[in-house]
Formats: sequence, C-alpha cells, structure tokens
Amino acid sequence: MKIPAVRVLVVDDSAFVRKVLRQVLGASASIEVVDTAMDGLDALEKIERYKPDVVTLDLVMPNLDGIGVLRSLPRDGAPRVVVVSNSEADSDLGVEALQQGAVDLVEKPTSLATDRLFELSNELVRKVLAAAEARVHQAAPRPRPPPLPGAIPALPRTRLVVVGTSTGGPQALTRLFAAMPGDFPAPLVVALHIPPGYTESLSRRLNDGSALSIVEASDDLQLRPGLAVIARGGTHLEVRRQRERASVRFAQAAKASLYCPSVDLLFASAAAEFGSGVLGVVLTGMGDDGLEGSRAIHKAGGKILVEAESSCVVYGMPRRVLEAGLAAAQASIDEMPAAIVRHL
Repeated sequence: MKIPAVRVLVVDDSAFVRKVLRQVLGASASIEVVDTAMDGLDALEKIERYKPDVVTLDLVMPNLDGIGVLRSLPRDGAPRVVVVSNSEADSDLGVEALQQGAVDLVEKPTSLATDRLFELSNELVRKVLAAAEARVHQAAPRPRPPPLPGAIPALPRTRLVVVGTSTGGPQALTRLFAAMPGDFPAPLVVALHIPPGYTESLSRRLNDGSALSIVEASDDLQLRPGLAVIARGGTHLEVRRQRERASVRFAQAAKASLYCPSVDLLFASAAAEFGSGVLGVVLTGMGDDGLEGSRAIHKAGGKILVEAESSCVVYGMPRRVLEAGLAAAQASIDEMPAAIVRHL
C-alpha cells in the first residue's frame, strides 16, 4: 500500500523563494506541494481550501505576518508549521513562532544569497517530513504557574541539571522554566537543536517568563545555583569543574555529529565532571541525540528523567532513552518541574 504524500503549502512573500522551496520540496517523492501563498491572508485562505499537512512559513510578510498566521490557526485540525526564517533579521520573531506552536525552524539565507536556498534541501525535506508526524500542542501560557509543592532540599545530592531537547524544545523549555523556583539549588545547562542566531533571543524571552536567571552560553561562564545556561546555536558546549568552581566552555566534538550543539557531548562532560551528582532531563525531540550521553550519566551513578509521550511534539529522544532502560522516571512537561525537584 502506497503511503500518501505529505501535503505542503509554501508561504513566502518572495516569488523567488516560493519558486525555489516548491522545487526543493517537490523533488521529494514523499511530498506534494499543493500551492504557494504570498502573504498571511493568502495563506489562511489556502489553508482552509487545501487542508495541508504542513505549512512552510515566512515570518515577515505584508498584510498579515507569520505570527499572525500562527495565532489565527484553528485549535483543532491545524497544519504543522515549519518556519523558514532569517535569524539576522527575524530572530525574535523566529523564537516567538516556536513558542507559539511552530514545530521547527529552518534558517533562510539573506536576500543577498538566496541562491543558497537550494543548499537547504536536505534539512528542509527532513524537517517537513518530521513535522508531518509531530503532535500540535497549545502554545505555552504566559502567566507563571503557582509555586511547586514541597520543600527543596537545602543540600541537594544533585549538583548539576543538564537538559537536552530538539523539535518542540522552545515550547517545552518555556513551560519548564516558567514553573521553576528562583531559589533552585543547582545550575542548569541546556543543549537545544536550533540554528545559529536564535539562542540569544530565546534566552532573553525565557528569562522574562521565569524566576530563574537564564542566559545564552559564553565561553568560561561560571555556573551557580538558579542560573540556566542555553548552549549557543551551532556551537557545542561542555561542562568543566575545578574544585568548587564549575563553568561551561565551547567545545569541539571528538567525532562528527549530526546535531550541534550535541546533547551527547554536554551530558557526557557533565557525567565526567560531576559523576553521580548529575540529573539529566531529556525532552521532546527527533532522533537519538542524548542516548549515549544518558548512558554516561547512568554509568556514573546519575539519574535521567524523560518527557512522557503525551506532551512531546516528537517522541524520539525521550523514547530512545526510556527503551534503553536508562530513565529513572518519565513525566509530562507540566509535571516535569515537580519531578526534577523530587529527584534532587
């Protein structure tokens, strides 16, 4: 039985970009481009008409921009959205789109290098096909949830929390950090699969909605309780410890990695430096990055928590860790803050 092709609507205000994206996506036997749209209003009309599985969405457009399209999508039966954006001009909008429910993001070259759009074909096709299988969840709420129940130990066994996530990660991190207390007694370090240019804006937006202090990583940044560090997009990050001083530093992967920053690299370095004092958290994401790093934490005596399938946008990374028998527990994203506190 032949598997139906994924139906895609391409939305961009540039006629050249629409033509290239249609050509790139149409070259895949697994994708059917049903039409293109030149702005947000045109997109909403064609979404209603064609009922596409996936929409590739530009953000800066006349009449109605990409954020307006996301906010106008129906609660039920909405297509999955892959943003095709330019971090140089649209980093804040790109992060907002991910927090508003877009499944993934593909970096678009600047207008001075639009011929390079053809180079994005493998990444774009891969992310569109993954988005077609993703779950659509409501955007994370902005109001801060009530305080976590129970007391946090003054001297926790856990000295460091490391978090790995990919597809759906910005939404998951928004929900997670909004519920974390500002007096959290350990530092947190996050590796998220996201193109370069977006993590500074993401860190700032996460910080605005959390009692934690949340920053983009810088080389040799010192860690402290209550500080969450987001690995810079496109740059590997590892943890280093010298006596009581712990820090993060930019790193090179020992072997080629499909993902950068690598969750495996971050987790393995945390296990090497903190041993049983590490708590690893694997959230929604495509692929198996984090599996080997979770093995390292488990072998060192640390604990691993994974996001439950019920709240994952893509149940890939957590599933691989759970099926390998490495997870101490699983929890939905809204239950995860309490689960982290319990395992301190």
